[in-house]
Amino acid sequence: MAYVSKQQLLDEINKTAKLFIDEFAVLSESQKDTLVEGVDRTPAQMIAYQLGWLNLVKSWDDDELAGQTPELPAPGYKWNRLGDLYQHFYETYQDLSLQALIHSFKQQIEIWNKWIESLSEDTLFIKDTRNWTTPYPEAWTVARFIHINSVAPFKSFRTKIRKWKKLSALA
Repeated sequence: MAYVSKQQLLDEINKTAKLFIDEFAVLSESQKDTLVEGVDRTPAQMIAYQLGWLNLVKSWDDDELAGQTPELPAPGYKWNRLGDLYQHFYETYQDLSLQALIHSFKQQIEIWNKWIESLSEDTLFIKDTRNWTTPYPEAWTVARFIHINSVAPFKSFRTKIRKWKKLSALA
C-alpha cells in the first residue's frame, strides 16, 4: 500500500495490530503451543514471529542512528535462510505465557508508534534516507519496510490464527 502520510501509516499499523492480537483473547494458556494440522505455526509462534520482526526492524534504525552498520536481516542470518531466523524468534519467546506474549506485542506496538512519530515524513517516504534501505529497490522506503514487517504480516497472521481457531473448534 502506498501511504500518503505518517498518520495514515500509523492508523493502519494500529488497526491491523489490534485486529491481529485481539484474536488471541479467547485462547487459554494450554493452547498457546498447540500445533494443528493445516496451520504451520502455534499461536505462541505467531506472536513470537511478530515480536521478532518488530524488534528487528526497529533495531536496524537504532543501529544506524548509533553510528553502526546494521546487518540485515540479522547478525548471522541471511535472507535466503529466514526459517532459521524464525526459529530463533520462537526460541526467544518460548518461555513467555500467552498473556505475556500479548502484553509484549502491545508494548512493542507502542514503541513502534513512538519511533514512527519521531521520524520525519521525508525519512519515511523518500528512498535512501536510511542506509539500511539503500540496497533495496526504489520502492523500498523506510515506510515500505515498516509496512512489510507490520501491517502485511498482521493481516496474513490474523487469517492464520482464525484458521487455527476454526480447526481447533474455537471460532
